[in-house]
Amino acid sequence: MSEALPLHRLLAEAVPDGLPVAWRDGGWVTRRQFVAEAAAWRAAFTAAPGRRHALYFEDSLSFAAALFGAWHAGVEVCLPGDRQPATLERLRALGCGFAGDLPGALQPAATCTPPVFTPLDPRAARLLVFTSGSSGEPAAIPKRLDQLDAEVQALQSAFSAALDAGGPAWVAATVSHQHIYGLLFQVLWPLAAARPFCARRLEYAEEITTLPGTGPLLLVSSPAHLRRLPPAFDWAAARQRLRAVTSSGGPLPVEAAEQSLALLGQSPTEVFGSSETGGIAWRRRAEHGERWQPLPGVDWRIDDERLAVRSRHLPDDAWWPTSDRVQALADGAFELLGRADRIVKVEGKRISLTAIEQALLADGTLAEARALLLPAALGGRLAVVTVPGPAARERLRQLGRRAFNEQLRRALLATLERVALPRRWRHVTTLPADTQGKCSEAALAALFRPLMPEPVWLERGPERARLVLPLDPTLRVFDGHFPGAPILPGVAQIDWAATFGRQCFELPPRFLRLEQLKFQRPLEPGMRAELLLECRAGTGVLLFRYESEQGVHAGGRIVFGEADA
Repeated sequence: MSEALPLHRLLAEAVPDGLPVAWRDGGWVTRRQFVAEAAAWRAAFTAAPGRRHALYFEDSLSFAAALFGAWHAGVEVCLPGDRQPATLERLRALGCGFAGDLPGALQPAATCTPPVFTPLDPRAARLLVFTSGSSGEPAAIPKRLDQLDAEVQALQSAFSAALDAGGPAWVAATVSHQHIYGLLFQVLWPLAAARPFCARRLEYAEEITTLPGTGPLLLVSSPAHLRRLPPAFDWAAARQRLRAVTSSGGPLPVEAAEQSLALLGQSPTEVFGSSETGGIAWRRRAEHGERWQPLPGVDWRIDDERLAVRSRHLPDDAWWPTSDRVQALADGAFELLGRADRIVKVEGKRISLTAIEQALLADGTLAEARALLLPAALGGRLAVVTVPGPAARERLRQLGRRAFNEQLRRALLATLERVALPRRWRHVTTLPADTQGKCSEAALAALFRPLMPEPVWLERGPERARLVLPLDPTLRVFDGHFPGAPILPGVAQIDWAATFGRQCFELPPRFLRLEQLKFQRPLEPGMRAELLLECRAGTGVLLFRYESEQGVHAGGRIVFGEADA
């Protein structure tokens, strides 16, 4: 394993001028060019007022030059994750100047003295990263350069031997360097390990096959990208070049990990941690399953069922409590059991459920609002349950649910990124509560469970239709009928027959009566019921029959007529 250059000596170390640092605009940028660019930024920051600047760049190499130029000018760097108006206002309130791709931002000096750099003070150079606090207000997290360097050295120790076997791999990323994961994997670690990187972020994972050269690649990615790899694409060239794939920013679904292995030839190396703690552990599902292996130099223990960590990634030697519940496994590994706070990760971004609720309640028209991340069985989407006040109820009545929901989503855009917008909504008169008067997340999630299954149509003619109904145990219709031994209620069977019948045939608007109704066998959760529907044109009579492998379950006739005059 080759040693990674300490970050505080990165620009002061004697390194060959012609060493390639990054690929940009169709060519390689050398070490000499990078150091000169950093010197131009150092000159700009030295002349600018204020000792704190926010950096935002689309180009990773420009960002790296500005970052080290700022540190060498004695400037504290703020790392915003986005350019939202509310984000920029918070930065101004912190006394930040702007540099890079921001309105009225500082740019590098046109001319400067020849670049000469001395080592930085690793405990004085600072970076502020931002993450959502439990109250919903983004919290500033200071990072010293020695903390960032400890992370880089841990990555080098854990992964460089396999990554650089047979020749060094260079780096391409689908993630942004504006967040701590991208900063470390796309910028700091490559610079310290003399591993060239692509200055432009890949917007589509397929672009890795069009990158220059034929050498080995490390793809720095995330669950948001890896779960959307198109299987129809020809991944042969990528499989030949990829030596490793990393993923962080949230849990990688099992199916995404398996698909990455099948398409890219690599089981992604998942890295677990947070902006506060730094990297904690890693795994590759194909080798480790659910087991997380601690990174080199990271100690961990369980305090009150929650993970606590201690490492040089943290500001001191104290134990840092997290909000992650864990279970200890053999050989020093652990398994994650879920979070105990109200911060969730969606598309790799940390989102405060409290912040969503506060934003929705700000104008006073909603009496209550509860945000949640639905479980995977219900789609894994951000969702909100509201109790509209009188004005909101009237607006809901006038606009309808779709337009009302869209209005709420547009209002949230003033303070939240688009990825944080809820996808599913329920509006109720009161929040669900248990016997103790508590509204649990499970009760809220139950509101999003479907009442009816998604049909699979086998036949759909003018007088006859057949469809299969998978009776998922999570359907709300099974709740309370009966506890411990649920069956599909007869009234639901009649309602489904009428609903699907109206989708197939022209039926009069008014229900008149039921005829020849029989329930012969119960329909239970997990069954696949087949529903047969028949209707002769002009009769207003719908015949239905439920069957399964066990035989006939129920049947009858529903008679419809014209509405009263």
